[in-house]
Amino acid sequence: MTEFLVKTFVKNYKNTKDVQVRTSYGLMASIIGICCNILLFSAKLFAGLLVNSISVMADAFNNLSDAAASVIGFIGVKMAGKPADEDHPFGHGRVEYIAAFIVAFLVIQVGFSLFKTSLGKVLHPEEMSFKMVTILILMLSVCVKLWLGFFNRKLGERIQSSVMKATAADSLGDVITTSATILSVAVYGIWGLNIDGIVGLIVSVAVMLAGVNIAKETLTPLIGEPIDPKLYQEITNFVESFEGIKGSHDLIVHNYGPSRSMASIHAEVPNDVNVEISHEVVDRIEREVLKKFGIFLVIHMDPVETKNSRVMEFGSMLENVIHGIDSRISFHDFRLIDGEERINLIFDLVFPREYDKKKRERLKEEIIGKVTETDKRCCLVMTEESGYEVEK
Repeated sequence: MTEFLVKTFVKNYKNTKDVQVRTSYGLMASIIGICCNILLFSAKLFAGLLVNSISVMADAFNNLSDAAASVIGFIGVKMAGKPADEDHPFGHGRVEYIAAFIVAFLVIQVGFSLFKTSLGKVLHPEEMSFKMVTILILMLSVCVKLWLGFFNRKLGERIQSSVMKATAADSLGDVITTSATILSVAVYGIWGLNIDGIVGLIVSVAVMLAGVNIAKETLTPLIGEPIDPKLYQEITNFVESFEGIKGSHDLIVHNYGPSRSMASIHAEVPNDVNVEISHEVVDRIEREVLKKFGIFLVIHMDPVETKNSRVMEFGSMLENVIHGIDSRISFHDFRLIDGEERINLIFDLVFPREYDKKKRERLKEEIIGKVTETDKRCCLVMTEESGYEVEK
């Protein structure tokens, strides 16, 4: 069913990195969500009024909030698809994250309203009635929500959409809350026990928790998150695969919305190669990265010594010392000022970001001690950095 809808309503659906294709995916999912949730709201509200059940009506208004969320998602995806302009040179992709955050706030607000209503029902229970049609409507709702959840999750993963992933999580959460509502009505029908208000409280809390989880997932890319380890390694390996590149470091990716990223990296090039030749290689890499990954990459060239035996000797010694102390520490931009009585080792020392100042100072002292044990003439000139890599 999902593939049929995609092939019918999304042109060039395989090219998911294209902004217009992503927009088409988002608009289709939003329209389907609006239609399904309005139908479910109407059916559940009728069923809830029929048996006078607050938990059923709470579930109905939860679907109404989902319909409103789909409207917000529709607007967000539409606005996110706008091209870059003078005021927004990197496009409008982050609007999609803002839309998802609004959806989260709306879900929390609905959950809180339902909580207050359900609490009133617990304190002042009302008579209910049992109708089999209510059970059937709710079971149908579970099936629809289950499909919507998998539908949005599949498309959200395909186009990396935070709005769709948030909608999928909300839909799958609704399956649990509606199942609890079915339990409430069934218990009353079989044993005559009125647990309607209690189940309403459970449903409302589940709705609020779903909203909080959506908000947390949405705020992460807005605030700034590390690059996916797999993508980090793919870009690094791709850059270093070109002839004339001896290594790379400091890959930083800035996200301006799904499929809208720019990045910078330091690429190490031999210092004895003509700068114009190295520049031509770097230009070619930038073009190929844009074509392969859809990322606008800016490369900074770092000249490195590749033939001087003294530089290679001390560089190898330093690498062995550092990795022997802590394999998570690395260094780059290594230079050597060689003298008879004093040898300056100049480099950037990269610590994992979570290492605090005290631990860094201790490790630096240990590195200095180990190097000077090897050669007392060595003097280490270190520039401390925090790494941008993320652990796998």
